[in-house]
Amino acid sequence: MFEDHSDIIRDIAIEVGLLNQTQADEIWESHTTTGKSFADSLVDAGLADRPAILQAIADHLGVQYYSAIPTASDEEVTKILKAPQAHKYAVVPVADEAGKVTLVSKDPFNSATVNELTFILKRDIELAVADPSMVDAAIVRVYGEPSATSMEDLLGEFDQLGTEATSEEDAAKAANQAPIIRFVDLVLQEAVKAKASDIHFEPFEDQFRIRYRIDGSLYEMAPPPKNLAPAVTARVKVLSSLNIAERRVPQDGRIKTTIGGRAIDLRVSTLPTQFGESLVLRILDKTVVNLSLDALSMQEDIKEGIRTMVNRPNGIFIVTGPTGSGKTTTLYSALREVNTEDVKILTAEDPVEYEVEGIMQVPINHQVGLTFAAALRSFLRQDPDTIMVGEIRDIETAQIAVQASLTGHVVLSTLHTNDAPGAVTRLIDMGLEPFLISASLEGVLAQRLLRKICKSCRTAYEPDKEVVNMLDVDALEIANKKFYFGKGCPECNRSGYRGRQGLFELMTISDSIRTLITQRAPTLVLKQKAIEVGMRPLRDDGLRCIFDGLTTIEEVLKYT
Repeated sequence: MFEDHSDIIRDIAIEVGLLNQTQADEIWESHTTTGKSFADSLVDAGLADRPAILQAIADHLGVQYYSAIPTASDEEVTKILKAPQAHKYAVVPVADEAGKVTLVSKDPFNSATVNELTFILKRDIELAVADPSMVDAAIVRVYGEPSATSMEDLLGEFDQLGTEATSEEDAAKAANQAPIIRFVDLVLQEAVKAKASDIHFEPFEDQFRIRYRIDGSLYEMAPPPKNLAPAVTARVKVLSSLNIAERRVPQDGRIKTTIGGRAIDLRVSTLPTQFGESLVLRILDKTVVNLSLDALSMQEDIKEGIRTMVNRPNGIFIVTGPTGSGKTTTLYSALREVNTEDVKILTAEDPVEYEVEGIMQVPINHQVGLTFAAALRSFLRQDPDTIMVGEIRDIETAQIAVQASLTGHVVLSTLHTNDAPGAVTRLIDMGLEPFLISASLEGVLAQRLLRKICKSCRTAYEPDKEVVNMLDVDALEIANKKFYFGKGCPECNRSGYRGRQGLFELMTISDSIRTLITQRAPTLVLKQKAIEVGMRPLRDDGLRCIFDGLTTIEEVLKYT
């Protein structure tokens, strides 16, 4: 129940006295461990029933709570919405009075629903609160099941489009044809349903390929006819407010939409290629990403180490790892720890991925000269307490970050290095003086994301000795340990994996490490000293995940 608003519901529950802070902390721990929403965990603990929680949410939002949705809604009221709109926004109209339409919503927190339906219906809209399962049932009762348009049905309709959509000149016109609109909508819906992180539209000489990235791996879906590539590309560009006529240079845009009642952000990137424009859509779904350190499956000592660093009065905290390893999610989760009324937080990002209430977020714009360095320089005149810089890419940004930390600011940022000690060497290679790094750096977190074994088909097995030897561990250490793999089932799309698990390596900058940094010690020496003073390498964290049955040997070997 309201999975993506667990933090808000926790605050509401405390505010209205349903539970105290100690109980809230215990329920939150249960919520992060089991994956259930905070509201459902609260019900399971017997501290509140669903109606009490829903009434509290309605009071907090200042709207009406419906304990039951009218079984025979007035036909004139229900006709306000068409069936596809009801299914898309997950709402049911229950009243039309004084020029205002009241809709019970599966997600009453979603302001995008109000904005979009106000624009579509040209009416004032108010969302009311009801049990989400009741809303689902009411939508089906009033509007029927969602139309099961399959990819095959749409491909059949494409045949009837003929050659109208084949030329570049007709692409804009074809982008507004019903089959193209429905096809792009279906691609987006299927991607969100499959919890994909990216959608790739790739034109080749003889085919137009569409692939989803799920848990870090790409999966291909049924391709549409090659001649529809310009129309599909134009449709995505229309949705993201990009220039349809410009096909010679890369463009970046954003789509804000609602799918199944959930607010979804998509970051769009176009790239001119030999056979047309390649599109990649990054799906930023807040219901999939829980921006909380407790939800990141890291060891307790690493969590406490990060909390200590971000709560210091000054210093630099860096997260390293390859693209797609979850660095930004970790930084946002760290910022959430200090995002209170008495702390001013500024971020510079390229682009802004998640909009977080209470944080001033600045999108980098290279075309007008707003670089990371320029933004960071301006930040120092905005009286911040904590600053996040999306990435330290050059010596200028690094120098200003150090200056900011030495003048009483906490600076969070990312780097692309293989491990935590490598971040120090990278900063020196950029041209930063070692004594400045030693004076300002507080800690470096290296991380990876690897695939988790599907719980539905997890199976114990005896691995080959050659594979075990590649882990480079003592035979006594793995004696009597169990190893698992996923056989493959419908739940995991026959891959054997479902979901992802983080691997973490936290290097806290101790006095002995500061001395080595000042002496320009190589990465290997820094790593040995960090391990001596308590750092667990990524490989060791990977072994923990293997022995806990969370992932496979192959995944750990692949990423560490």
